[in-house]
Amino acid sequence: MIFEWTGKYTYLLLDVLTLVSTFALSFDKKVAFYKQWRYLFPGIFMGMLVFIPWDIAFTLHGIWGFNPTYLTGLYIWHLPIEEWLFFIAVPYASVFIYACLEAYFGDPFFRFRNAIWWIWMGTVVGLFFYGFNAWYPRITFGLLFVILLLHRWFWGNRNMGKLGLMWLVHLIPFFSVNGVLTALPIVWYNDTENLGIRLGSVPLEDGFYSLLLLLIVFATMWALKSIGKQRHS
Repeated sequence: MIFEWTGKYTYLLLDVLTLVSTFALSFDKKVAFYKQWRYLFPGIFMGMLVFIPWDIAFTLHGIWGFNPTYLTGLYIWHLPIEEWLFFIAVPYASVFIYACLEAYFGDPFFRFRNAIWWIWMGTVVGLFFYGFNAWYPRITFGLLFVILLLHRWFWGNRNMGKLGLMWLVHLIPFFSVNGVLTALPIVWYNDTENLGIRLGSVPLEDGFYSLLLLLIVFATMWALKSIGKQRHS
């Protein structure tokens, strides 16, 4: 019974552990991450507005799917409840990493901010054309190209150093969690619709899928902060 219960709640436990571990540290005095919540939660909501319909469409078309062995069996609009929580837990933890790095280290990659943007853009364009015949890379790298352009248009590259550092650091827990998700597998992928390149058991696209989600979250947060400053000026 113990093993059966653990299997059924595996994805949910991964979500909860990801969220609880960072939530518990959100009240650190130096970081004071809780003060960012009024901007963060609208950012997470905006990310879900983009990614939930995308997730539903890809699930319905068999581009990826979920193993019911590791799920509670609760679904909303064809997606397991655990997948909905994923889009809350991962952005929360990742933005928390950004806030911690900023509070304790400032912006050590500031002088590389332009290089980071160009490296991302070059990688995105190259992988977009390399994987154009498959839906996962086509959508991921196509949208990421647009979002990177919008970031440069509205905010220049002044935050690219901090974003680049955060992305590199967040890949460690992100690929650890996704490694479990894809190794069991809790989440399976149709390899005819991705690049066919895996880091361990994780499709290469996943790291950029996460970057796209986070850039949408940060764009929303910064826009709300700018609006708030204008109202108080």
